[in-house]
Amino acid sequence: MSSFTVGQAAELLNVSPDTVRRWVDSGQIPAARSAGGRRRVDGEGLARFSAERAPNLSVLPVAESARNHFPGIVTKVTKDTVMAQVEIQAGPFRVVSLMSREAADELKLAPGVLAVASVKSTNVVIEVPPT
Repeated sequence: MSSFTVGQAAELLNVSPDTVRRWVDSGQIPAARSAGGRRRVDGEGLARFSAERAPNLSVLPVAESARNHFPGIVTKVTKDTVMAQVEIQAGPFRVVSLMSREAADELKLAPGVLAVASVKSTNVVIEVPPT
């Protein structure tokens, strides 16, 4: 199961670490203490929280470059025998990618996993940063 530091969760949600701590303390985001006593935010819980609080944007920015990278958290993976649909919540943006099931399996994509959606033209490529 994926987990994140409070700072990483704050960066993904585009808020301060103190805000994430308040959300954890109020039970809105699940977290546990590591062996060293530091809070680790549950990846799946963070994915749910991120998707629930994201605004429903009907108008996207028009002036963008051809290449964009959207770091975010995987919120949903739907697989059949050949293809996979992967949804990422990248700040206020929901990014959806279609890829082979084999690629999704190799990347170990699942809700709560940190990933980067790279967009060029109409293709969305998912990358997983080294751990």
